Amino acid sequence: MIGNLKPLEIVLIFAVILLLFGAKKLPDMARSLGKSARILKSEAKAMKKDDEATTPADAAPATPDQQAPAPRTIKAAPGDVTSARPVNDPTHTTQS
Repeated sequence: MIGNLKPLEIVLIFAVILLLFGAKKLPDMARSLGKSARILKSEAKAMKKDDEATTPADAAPATPDQQAPAPRTIKAAPGDVTSARPVNDPTHTTQS
């Protein structure tokens, strides 16, 4: 659809945006859009690394000198410990 726009139409769209938001707010809006894009990109990379980190090597049996992992909890809000509750991992109870 953007390929169908003529240069004059693009200039008119930018002029309307400039009139609506003003010249002072446009750089701030562009800066915040750039920050949001960087945050999204870094979060996507972090999620990809987390997926790569949970490989079968992590599922190796624990040796006696290693501690058992602490139980996971779900918190209602960051820093809220009053409503935290333990998470029970699903158990597979299929009959063979």
